[in-house]
Amino acid sequence: MNQGDHYQPPPRRSIRPREVKVDLPQFFGKDDVESYLDWEMKVEQLFAFHKVSEERKVPLATLTFQGHAMYWWTALERKRRLHNDPPMELMNKLQRLQQKDMTVEQYRQQMELYMIRAYIREEEATIVARFLSGLNLEIRDQVELLPYRDLNDLVQLCVRVEQQILRKSSKRESSHSRSLKKDYMEEEKPFEKKIISEPSKELAKKKEK
Repeated sequence: MNQGDHYQPPPRRSIRPREVKVDLPQFFGKDDVESYLDWEMKVEQLFAFHKVSEERKVPLATLTFQGHAMYWWTALERKRRLHNDPPMELMNKLQRLQQKDMTVEQYRQQMELYMIRAYIREEEATIVARFLSGLNLEIRDQVELLPYRDLNDLVQLCVRVEQQILRKSSKRESSHSRSLKKDYMEEEKPFEKKIISEPSKELAKKKEK
């Protein structure tokens, strides 16, 4: 080796950082809003603690799906492959999304599904504003006046308001049904008296004879 030559070490192989194993709680997809919100908050905490990248979040979360949730996700993926909606079309669907006949939880899941499929990442405040804009007016008018910290907090408030509205509606229907029954009974009473009085008149005529 000449004095002018400098030793050059062989190039190092790039070593990919080892992905941390994250143990997430299982999700069974039952119709229980509180259980779902608890699961989601726990998963978000674990993702933040382990610094999980955005690309890994959905695959990791869906691995925890069991039972109904697993069947739902499999059917959804199959439907997505069949339709293969382009991101722009999904974005338009997201912009037009309204709660309408959906429950609060169904509406929230539909919004998040469109965001996942369209690869949309937004700030919490933007997501909250998007969620509020599509809510049914009778729910939105009430929750806008209440304090909340984030989207999960807002969803819980909306669910409570939704349940109150359903209870009031059920009471009104029950009251209306009782009122109709009362009116019907009152209409039937004169007719019953007339039927009962007819034999009495016949007996009176026979006695006179």
